[in-house]
Amino acid sequence: MFRGRNLLDYSLPMTTRQDHAAASTPSAASPAAASQPSADQLATKAQAWSALFSEPMSELVKRYTSSVFFDKRLWQADIAGSLAHAEMLAAQGIISSQDLHDINRGMGQIAQEIESGQFEWKLDLEDVHLNIEARLTQLVGDAGKRLHTGRSRNDQVATDVRLWLRDEIDHITALLRALQLALVEVAEHNVDVILPGFTHLQVAQPVSFAHHLLAYVEMFARDEARMHDVRKRVNLLPLGSAALAGTTYPLDRERVARHLRMDGVCQNSLDAVSDRDFAIEFTAAASLCMVHVSRLSEELIIWMSQNFGFIRIADRFTTGSSIMPQKKNPDVPELARGKTGRVVGHLMGLITLMKGQPLAYNKDNQEDKEPLFDTVDTLKDTLRIFAEMVGGQINPHTGCKEGGITVNAAAMRAAAQKGYATATDLADYLVKKGLPFRDAHETVAHAVKAAQSHACDLSELPLAVLQGFHPAIEKDVYEVLSLRGSLGARNTLGGTAPVQVRAQLARQRARLA
Repeated sequence: MFRGRNLLDYSLPMTTRQDHAAASTPSAASPAAASQPSADQLATKAQAWSALFSEPMSELVKRYTSSVFFDKRLWQADIAGSLAHAEMLAAQGIISSQDLHDINRGMGQIAQEIESGQFEWKLDLEDVHLNIEARLTQLVGDAGKRLHTGRSRNDQVATDVRLWLRDEIDHITALLRALQLALVEVAEHNVDVILPGFTHLQVAQPVSFAHHLLAYVEMFARDEARMHDVRKRVNLLPLGSAALAGTTYPLDRERVARHLRMDGVCQNSLDAVSDRDFAIEFTAAASLCMVHVSRLSEELIIWMSQNFGFIRIADRFTTGSSIMPQKKNPDVPELARGKTGRVVGHLMGLITLMKGQPLAYNKDNQEDKEPLFDTVDTLKDTLRIFAEMVGGQINPHTGCKEGGITVNAAAMRAAAQKGYATATDLADYLVKKGLPFRDAHETVAHAVKAAQSHACDLSELPLAVLQGFHPAIEKDVYEVLSLRGSLGARNTLGGTAPVQVRAQLARQRARLA
């Protein structure tokens, strides 16, 4: 089986077609293996420009310009694009049906060799495209040489990267949904848990812990939407633009796009081969997603610290200290926070890569792949481990799900009571009694100062003391000053009242179903 998307998802049945141009386009019969050039001979001939040059490329330059050892991950996309291109060439009468049959047969063998680890990647062949083409020619002879008719490596590589990235976006979207579901599951069990909400890292107002987690669900939902949007611009076909100006062959580019399940073709050949906006746009979306992961990481790190003690992260996601036996370190969130800078750095690198390039293709663009590949790998790994860390996993021995995060509701509630989190509620209470808000704000400030001097919460001040700040205050104020009353009072759309939080959870469940 092929890794990732099966090649059959891209390619066509390996059937022959009537040769519409047999008279003008001779077909190469499949030659015997003994008559085929050796791999070393093909490596020498693979440089299509070699006849123009009087000396071979230096070994240093070969190593400096080669990309095969990182772009070989594009092999499935390269074979898929080639199969679709070959089918179109045969349909247009540019190559024969026998050529198409031989190309399909050869590509099938190459795919098996790569999948099994038997394929030999050669530095002399520079990149994934020439390695595959050289092996194809070795296997099927002239049919392999005809495959490159009507295309250039410029439009070929652009197509390969787009096909590969499209499928990676699909994987990332699925991982984003898994993380959102994990957050929703934890939130569903903690609607009534009260957490101090912060501004400036100062206790501000009480919120439901579920409400807090749903804020991250909203962030990751936007990330998912951005990935869907980016995919539309990724999924366009450059193939057929050739080197920069199009080709003299009667290609049917729309046919190739349909077979590759692409949404359309790039409309300008110069732009098609030189555009890397799609890679930059994806990396920008990935950077923003990692920023959201980093913000969540920061909170998990703070909440786990002894000074807060709001949560415990399962041991399998933490490490100890080599010198301090009491330590349990939140390495996963910390490393994710650090990897965010790595991904944002790749975005800056890609933008800088493109900023000074004239049209059309330039060798600079070889430098787009490593940052793009690393961005995809980093984001996928991070989302996968966070979904498991937040939502837990099934214990293979017990069959029960073990959560990755344990909530300390008592610690959260105690922290909320320390910071006069219901002060705004007292101000709102006075406004409803007829005071202008600014006057109510000033009155409550005096009440908070009194509570601070007595080292108690506002709700612990005697009614007589509270009435000393304003005579309109009555006994019902204590319900207003309670943490539970504060939560319940914020019963507006998007608010933290439990009834609103449960409605939002239902909405998210329906969206993610």
